[in-house]
Amino acid sequence: MDIYIKPVEKVQIVQKRDVLLRDVSEVFVGGQTKGEAEKLVVFQIPSDRKKTYLLSVIDLITVLNEKYPDATINNVGEMDILIEYLPKAEKKTKLWTVAKVAFVSLILFIGAATTIMCFHTDVQLPLIFQNIYYIFFGENREMPALLSIPYSIGLGLGIIIFFNHFSKISLTEDPTPIEIEMTTYEKETNASVIDFLGRRKGGGET
Repeated sequence: MDIYIKPVEKVQIVQKRDVLLRDVSEVFVGGQTKGEAEKLVVFQIPSDRKKTYLLSVIDLITVLNEKYPDATINNVGEMDILIEYLPKAEKKTKLWTVAKVAFVSLILFIGAATTIMCFHTDVQLPLIFQNIYYIFFGENREMPALLSIPYSIGLGLGIIIFFNHFSKISLTEDPTPIEIEMTTYEKETNASVIDFLGRRKGGGET
């Protein structure tokens, strides 16, 4: 009998102390044994506090071999699984979420505006507009509206198109640059936690 498992990189377990195979991995088993295999306990949370534990795919294979000694176990997923245990579900108030979003948005807006202004000052954009306007119209104007207004509109539209997401409207189904960066950050964070816990015998806490 062949058993295929596909462990995930990170799971969150709330309240319950027994971690089942189906909580950390997809399971494919021929015949009628899939339901039993999915319900196997692969890890027990030792304490009722918020912790992150490291579970190896070897632990999953060991439990399955004890139940099905004649089976061939095939791993097609992750080699290590992070288990984040929460004693109770975290309550998130809408007001707190809105406040955090507003604060982060304000910081990003100020940072982006400062960066754009510094860039424009560095490349002397007003002087460039003045020279372009003089070339085409023969007049000297410090900041001609004919150029600055379309440029400002184009800058805003360019940012929206680049990030590919504005409110609930999405130009394409591709992930946005922010989503890609968040995914990269999450993967690097998980890899660091796995490396840290892997150095501590028997897992650990973050």
